[in-house]
Amino acid sequence: MYYDALKTFVTLADVGNFTRTSQALHISQPSVSLHIKNLEKEFHTELFIRSPKSVQITPTGKILYDRAKQIIAMYEQTKEDIATHHQSIQGQLKIGASFSIGEYILPMFLQRLQEDFPALELEVVIGNTEEIIEQVRLFQVDVGLIEGQSNEKELTVQPFMKDELSVICSNDHELAEKEHIAIKDLQQQTWITREDGSGTREFLNHVIRSNGLSVKSLLSISSNQGIKESVMRGMGLSLLSRSVISREKVHGSLAVLEVEDVQFTRTLSYIYSPVMRSKKNVETFIGVVEAFKGNSIADRIATVKES
Repeated sequence: MYYDALKTFVTLADVGNFTRTSQALHISQPSVSLHIKNLEKEFHTELFIRSPKSVQITPTGKILYDRAKQIIAMYEQTKEDIATHHQSIQGQLKIGASFSIGEYILPMFLQRLQEDFPALELEVVIGNTEEIIEQVRLFQVDVGLIEGQSNEKELTVQPFMKDELSVICSNDHELAEKEHIAIKDLQQQTWITREDGSGTREFLNHVIRSNGLSVKSLLSISSNQGIKESVMRGMGLSLLSRSVISREKVHGSLAVLEVEDVQFTRTLSYIYSPVMRSKKNVETFIGVVEAFKGNSIADRIATVKES
């Protein structure tokens, strides 16, 4: 952007001297010369007639002078307007999120909000999907993030991201030795999963029903970390979001089973009461979430790490 160069140009035209221009702008004299040279190269014209003690603006320089002052004024007004907009996003925003989203995905949204709207006071409530839906319905939170969908007709539900899940087991489990497994290998297994009301539990129930799987036994734990620890101790299999197991996968502390010809994918959604949509803080949060829309969690987390 040529804002600094244009500002240097206007100042030089006003004071008529390279030394005084550098002093006025608190930059070096070579920087002043470089700014002018860059502009002359950009517009293919000489902007000043130089003499040992002063400079005189050329006819084409006068054309640029009027436009440059307009551009600088517009830039500074735009900067001020944006700053005012950011400052207007303040007060409290209460966000409800299901466990997997709240612990592993929501933080990247919070980081963006904190960077762009530092005056916004954020509060996060984490629960299972059913609990978050109920809190949104009762206006105990302003907006919620859930796994899957909701049948609550009085609430608005919008999908924003695809979530991929993986079957995991301990490294010494008999299935861990296989490069790929078939869906039939999941018959008569012990499963460790989340409690009733959890989106992850509901998805596992769907996988079991739709594939006709028989379950040897079922252990419910209302904590993703508790599930992972139990799996690593060889107590059974689990089906968890890849965002939840990403660190363990990198460190090799558990085995991720590749099931042939099967993908475990679900939709993550944000949910709110229509009367809350006009609340500026809710609108701002939705805007941040929408900026991540359309990608899988793995893609978005990778993008955030790269940036």
